[in-house]
Amino acid sequence: MSVFQALYLVAAALFILALKWMSAPATARRGVISGEVGMLLAVVGTLLRHEVVNYEWIIVALLLGAAIGVPLAVLMPMTAVPQRTAISQACGALASALIGTAEYYHRHPSGFIMVALAVEILLGFLTFTASLMAFGKLHEILPSRPITYKGQNYVNLILFVVAIGIAGALVVRPEQAGLFPAFVLLALTFGVLLIIPIGGADMPTVIALLNSYAGLSASAMGFALDNKLLIIAGALDGSSGLILSIIMCRAMNRSFTNVLFGAFGQLQTSAAATEAKPVRSASPEEAAAILEDARTVVIIPGYGMAVAQAQHKIRELYDSLTKRGIDVRFAIHPVAGRMPGHMNVLLAEADVPYDKLIEMEDINSDMGMTDVALIVGANDIVNPAAQNDPTSPIAGMPILDAYKARTVMIIKRGMSAGFAGIDNELYYRPNTLMLFGDAKSFVTSLVKEVGATAHA
Repeated sequence: MSVFQALYLVAAALFILALKWMSAPATARRGVISGEVGMLLAVVGTLLRHEVVNYEWIIVALLLGAAIGVPLAVLMPMTAVPQRTAISQACGALASALIGTAEYYHRHPSGFIMVALAVEILLGFLTFTASLMAFGKLHEILPSRPITYKGQNYVNLILFVVAIGIAGALVVRPEQAGLFPAFVLLALTFGVLLIIPIGGADMPTVIALLNSYAGLSASAMGFALDNKLLIIAGALDGSSGLILSIIMCRAMNRSFTNVLFGAFGQLQTSAAATEAKPVRSASPEEAAAILEDARTVVIIPGYGMAVAQAQHKIRELYDSLTKRGIDVRFAIHPVAGRMPGHMNVLLAEADVPYDKLIEMEDINSDMGMTDVALIVGANDIVNPAAQNDPTSPIAGMPILDAYKARTVMIIKRGMSAGFAGIDNELYYRPNTLMLFGDAKSFVTSLVKEVGATAHA
C-alpha cells in the first residue's frame, strides 16, 4: 500500500468517526476535529499522488482560501451560522461544478465518466445558486416568504427535463461542446427557481437537502476523477444530508414534495385571525416573581433568541434560577431556528450544560408538570393549532406542548405571525403572559430582578 493510499484510508475512517461523534453534543467538538484532520490528510494524500502540475497555483489557492475562510470563521457571529453554512455549501458546490467543467473541456470523456460528470455539474451548479438564494432568504436580503407565480412547478419541471435531455445528448456525443453552456445555464437557473417558492419556515430542511446535493456532486466527481476518497466523503455527506432532511420533514409533518413545491409560509388571513382577542401581558418585575416562585422551569428557545443574540443572557438567567434551587431545562425542537441544531449551537456557545438540552420527544411528557414554560422567540413550534386545527397549514406538525405548563410566558417583540404566516392561539390562552420586548433586553431585566431579590 502506497503512502497516499494509507492516508486516504485513515482520512475515510476519520470522516466516518466525525459523523458518529457529531451526532451527540458531548462529542461534537471531537467530531469536528476528526473531520478537519481527515480533510488535511486527504489533501496531503492527493498532493502525494503527483498529479498536480503546478504547485504555485496550489499555494495561491491555499492562501486565498485561508484569507476568506479564517475571517468567516472568526468574525461571523454564531447567530449567522445558517447563513455561513449556506455560503459554505455554495462554495463547495461551485468548486465541484467548475472541476467537472474543466474535466469536460479537457477530456471530452464518454460513457460512464461523462454520466458522472453530467451529474456532478448539474448538482454542483444548481446547488451553488440554490445555496446563494437560501443565504439571501436567511439573511433577509431576499423576502423570506415564498415567491410564486402561476404554473411555477411546471416551468421548473420543464427546465429540469430539458437539462436532463441535454445531459443525455452530451453523454451520447460528448464532442457537442455547443450544448454545454446551455446545460450550465439551465442548472444555474433551476437552482434559483427551486428555492424562491420556499418560505423561511422550511429553511432548516432546505439547508440539509442542499448539503445532500453538494455531497452527491462531490461523490460523482470522485467517479469522474477515479478518486475513491471523494466517492466515500461525498456519499457520507449526501446520505447524512438526506437523512437529516427526512428527520426535518418528519418534525414538521411534511413531505419532500410539500417542502419543495408547497409554497409554505405565505401569510394566512381569515376573519377569525383578524378578530380582537384578549391578551395578558406582564412586566419584567412580574415575570421575575413568577419565575422565583416556580420549582420547575422549561426554557424554549427559537429564532427570536438568535436574532436578539440573547443566548448569553439566557445562560445568566439559568444560573440565577438554579442558584435558587429551581430546576431549569431547555426544550429543543428539531426545526427551531433556521438550520438543524441552530439552538444547540447557540446554547453551547453560551456554555449551557449539554445535559440540560432536552429533545422534544423526551420533554413533552413533563410539560404538564412544569410550573413555567418560558418561550424566547419561538412561534410555530409551540402553536397548539398544529394539534387543534385540522385546517391549519401546520396541522399535524409535532410541537412542544408548552401550553400544558401551569404558566406560559412568551418573550416577543409583538403579535406578528411566525414563519408559517399564521396566528398563534397560544398567545390568547388564559395561562399565557406576553412579555413584550427585545429578547436580550427583557432577559437582562429578568436577570437583574431575580438577582436583586436573591441578595435582598
